[in-house]
Amino acid sequence: MTDYLIASCVFTSEFPELSLRIREYACSHWGMKIVRCCSPKYKLTHFTERMPEGPLRDSWTELPDTAAFGEGDAVYSLCHNCLNIIEETVPEARVRSVWERIDEDPDFEYPDMTGTVATLQDCWRSRERTAEQDAVRRILDRMNVEWREAEENRGSTEFCGNSLYRPQPPRNPKVAPKHYLYGAEGKFVPHTAEEQERIMEE
Repeated sequence: MTDYLIASCVFTSEFPELSLRIREYACSHWGMKIVRCCSPKYKLTHFTERMPEGPLRDSWTELPDTAAFGEGDAVYSLCHNCLNIIEETVPEARVRSVWERIDEDPDFEYPDMTGTVATLQDCWRSRERTAEQDAVRRILDRMNVEWREAEENRGSTEFCGNSLYRPQPPRNPKVAPKHYLYGAEGKFVPHTAEEQERIMEE
């Protein structure tokens, strides 16, 4: 029984410094083993080359690409795609959001964001993850964020950035058909970059 953190290749390529901070905290405070992705050898070169050269890239390449997740293991990630894929490919493992683990950590230090007003937007990929949704709301309260619900929230949300307005990676419906084939009717419809920008602005 092992606790793992999937660092997420997409998230890390976009936010390499923040990803490193999360990985270091998860390792030192939660004793987690860190891996890059939910799938073996998935676009290793592609995502590595998107990261800045030097210590950040080096720390990434030193990580295992993935792990042999199994019964009794708990697999955490910020990436909803990773969690959905592990949930379907390794049903004997337990998948959880990093937000849930932060919510349970009595030593986590929250910033005081008094005066911040925000609209909380749930993600379509995690629309069924009630525990994660509840954890995020408690975390916002602890940070003194004045937040309100988006009109479409929790299980009714249809939002997933612009990812639903372009084709999804071919592997997703193959490895996680519940989420990305049977549960994605009318989603992942191709749009031009201009159309995606217009939809997001609307």
